[in-house]
Amino acid sequence: MIRSALLFALALSAAPAFATDYVQAPGSALAFAGKYQGDTFAGTFPGFNTKLSFDPQQLATAKLEVTIPMATATTRNPDYDGQMRDSAFFGVAKFPQATYVATKFRALGGGRYAADGTLSLHGVSKPVTLEFTWTPGAKPVLAGKATVKRLDFGVGAGEWADTKLIPDAIAVSTKVVLQPAK
Repeated sequence: MIRSALLFALALSAAPAFATDYVQAPGSALAFAGKYQGDTFAGTFPGFNTKLSFDPQQLATAKLEVTIPMATATTRNPDYDGQMRDSAFFGVAKFPQATYVATKFRALGGGRYAADGTLSLHGVSKPVTLEFTWTPGAKPVLAGKATVKRLDFGVGAGEWADTKLIPDAIAVSTKVVLQPAK
């Protein structure tokens, strides 16, 4: 009997560990920033949704999925927002949603991590790395940054492709408050 219990305990300890599943909680934000003719602009995607499977000790089983309804993008400037949602930029009528999926995670040291994933935006899918910090707790927080090359995704067509008007690199930042999935 003791031997059976010991074998059972050993079998459990040898079982692979799995990451904890989380969903986005209130207080989360996804933002972007760039320049237009030298002036800084910033905006948010208030309708985004995040699912995360993560354990810092088990990065091989981690997965991040972010869904972004592009029509929710706002700079709080009606002129910018109208242009941004139009076909020259996000083309929300044809491409209503962007997604980011990461299945490869790396520890960078000092509580920092990288999620190597694929951003699908404006009908184009390209690799994008999100560097982030992880704050554990009852409601853990993933806070990260990435750079998206807008022209790689065909965002900013025609006259807007001129990088003197709007640089190619757009900064993306996020703070995702999480709660365990039910």
